[in-house]
Amino acid sequence: MCMAKTPLSLTHDPTQLGAPKGFTLPVRDMRAYTGAGWLVPLCGDIMQMPGLGKTPAAFDIDIDADGNTVGLF
Repeated sequence: MCMAKTPLSLTHDPTQLGAPKGFTLPVRDMRAYTGAGWLVPLCGDIMQMPGLGKTPAAFDIDIDADGNTVGLF
């Protein structure tokens, strides 16, 4: 299981730093990524980031003979 929560605490609350005791972890949503075999509970106000492609866009950026940047979106 992979959990999406604040990196500042084991709880959903970023003000409770570290590993406090006696807390309840509210799960607001559960996502199943069956291809990867993951269950991901979403806790607190966390937002997910989109996945990245196989090839980074930076591979397409270059500078031409005139010193201009090419390959940007």
